Amino acid sequence: MNTNTETNSFQELISTPFRNEINAICWQRQLEGDFSEIVRKIPLTDNIAIISKDDLLALDLTEAGQLARDIIISDISLLEAEGAAPVLNLISAYPSEEDDSFFSTDVYSYHVDSSPVPTVTFLCTYYGECSEILPNEDAIQKISIPEIREGLKNLYDVEDSDFGDFANQYFFDLHYEPKIGAMPVNLGIGNLWRLAVKHPEADVLPCIHRAPRENGEPRLMMIC
Repeated sequence: MNTNTETNSFQELISTPFRNEINAICWQRQLEGDFSEIVRKIPLTDNIAIISKDDLLALDLTEAGQLARDIIISDISLLEAEGAAPVLNLISAYPSEEDDSFFSTDVYSYHVDSSPVPTVTFLCTYYGECSEILPNEDAIQKISIPEIREGLKNLYDVEDSDFGDFANQYFFDLHYEPKIGAMPVNLGIGNLWRLAVKHPEADVLPCIHRAPRENGEPRLMMIC
């Protein structure tokens, strides 16, 4: 069962409604320009750098690099015009809890985004490894798995009657495990995605997704 659909323009991306099982919408693109040049010329002194328009404009780039920069700035401007607040990141690695927690709540875990007010998540990877989404029918909420639920209750000394509030407070209820035979969808380089978020007025299930392991090279991506 499909959980995503494709569009051919930014206007289609923002105007196509989520409906039924469709909770991820893609503006599929083949971008020109040298995005790797931008990655090479931005100093990365920490695991994550936030890159502003001024940072981009200050780069001395070849013609191909300038084309890539123009595309990124155009995307940022389009999203800002819609009231969004896009952030361009250069990432060598996200903080990870894999080594010290049997229940990771970092972005490498399949999860949904949550908000108290209606909103969506926009996401585009320009360079590096790409995020994945997981069809909702291919996932199971981690806290519904008996051994995980019992493990959390024992670790945090939580009564069964209080578990729902506890899981919500610490965001454990936002994380999912792929079922056997699950078929994740790679979001692809250059595609701009609009993902459904969990909020009180949502008409569809939130989109389950995760960040990729960076595989030894930085990732240039925009999110809001």
